[in-house]
Amino acid sequence: MLKRKQSVHSDDVTRATFQALERRGVALEAISEIVYEMQSPYNEGLTMEHCIRSVERVLCKREVQHAVLVGIELDELAEKGMLSAPLQQIIASDEGLFGVDETVALGAAFTYGSIAVTTYGHLDKEKIGVIKDLDTVPGGQVHTFLDDLVGSIAACASSRIAHRWRDLEEKGQTFAAIDPDDFGPKVRVHA
Repeated sequence: MLKRKQSVHSDDVTRATFQALERRGVALEAISEIVYEMQSPYNEGLTMEHCIRSVERVLCKREVQHAVLVGIELDELAEKGMLSAPLQQIIASDEGLFGVDETVALGAAFTYGSIAVTTYGHLDKEKIGVIKDLDTVPGGQVHTFLDDLVGSIAACASSRIAHRWRDLEEKGQTFAAIDPDDFGPKVRVHA
């Protein structure tokens, strides 16, 4: 008889994801500002609350959570000098030819389809908002994965809004008719 491995409860993974972003100084509101900047020109009635709810819902997807947890862990280990050579130097210096950070972020973006993938590409190139702040941090902080992951989260949340806009448009509605809590209930992360 096969013995089943004990799974990690979804609530634990969700909590760890939100805590990791908070620990690294990334506020959901900062990610939501990028989403709002990307989507407000196309979505009448869209509010920051809609964008925050969309970011929260994206962060509840297991694929996104795994990418965030792995990427942040590698950044933190690199900050502490705990990776073996040459990986330590590659991640600590955010070497341009590394590409694994973008690959992990892109994998998470695939969860939300082609709109998320193309939006991620745009955000990776343009470095909007907190993404730029994370990409240009001086000193000992390492955000090799984090800047790309934030771009991926924003891209996924933007895609989610774009798809919902189409549903609203077909009904003759706008985001003004949608309570943010109906767009995705506020995620409650308990300690």
